[in-house]
Amino acid sequence: MPNAATILAPEAQAYLEHLRVQRRLAPRTLALYRDALGRLAALAQRDGVELLKLQPHQARRWLAQLHGQQDLAPRSLALLLSAWRGYYRWLGREQLVSLNPIDGLRPPKAAKPLPKALAVDDAVQLADFQGGHADRRLEARDACIVELLYGCGLRVAELVGLDLQAHRDAQAWVDLASAEAQVLGKGSKRRSVPLGAAALRALRAWLDLRGELARPQEQALFVGLRGARLGAAQVRVLLKARALQAGLPTHVHPHMLRHSFASHLLQSSGDLRGVQELLGHANISTTQVYTKLDFQHLAKVYDAAHPRAKKR
Repeated sequence: MPNAATILAPEAQAYLEHLRVQRRLAPRTLALYRDALGRLAALAQRDGVELLKLQPHQARRWLAQLHGQQDLAPRSLALLLSAWRGYYRWLGREQLVSLNPIDGLRPPKAAKPLPKALAVDDAVQLADFQGGHADRRLEARDACIVELLYGCGLRVAELVGLDLQAHRDAQAWVDLASAEAQVLGKGSKRRSVPLGAAALRALRAWLDLRGELARPQEQALFVGLRGARLGAAQVRVLLKARALQAGLPTHVHPHMLRHSFASHLLQSSGDLRGVQELLGHANISTTQVYTKLDFQHLAKVYDAAHPRAKKR
């Protein structure tokens, strides 16, 4: 469905011509609209329904059938509904129908994709990597950035918002004495994040050289070559380049390191509440997505190692 026997009504043909001439849609987009209207015509032909008299409950039943029997994905159903809704809107303007039976219909919600996390070995490979810059100042800075993103699970906005130390106007800063970062997260919520031994070493190495780059009055912890606060876009660029230099097989972005921090910590500890606090999630349901990543990891271990998982 649709098939060669499905014939579009003159109204549908006129609508497609309107899209081609008036809207100037691309051939590929027109083909998608034609397919969507073909499906609509096939459903009407099957059930003996006159499309100009289609009722909302009939359209709702067809939507459910397409989702259940033909297993169309929510995104595909959304495209169909968009095309159908536009068609009936045009029919209304042409005074061929008195109501739009597609109004109010919504496709089922698409499942949210699981966040992508690095394998433990890849994350460690990136964190241990040295030699990305000939300039030792930039090398120390970028290594420290990786440590805080992966070792502390910071968001990139939290990272670039860190100041060198607490001061009157500071909203977020690092405290080497207490081995903590005071972070300003989403919703202006502050939390304390512990700094591990590797992060402290990387911080001290960067702080020893930071003064050679930073402007005299600059409070930002991380600065660029011009001595001003580093931006989130700059961090994304340098992280992508560093991951390539380290030989990682995938594109790495800052939030991937945060996902990796959470997933690896949960695999090791199993403490969902603790991970929630470290990530600064207001709702534990946000953190629970990492239990699915953890299950995927365990499933892979099982498939690779358990005798009963191996195909004969």
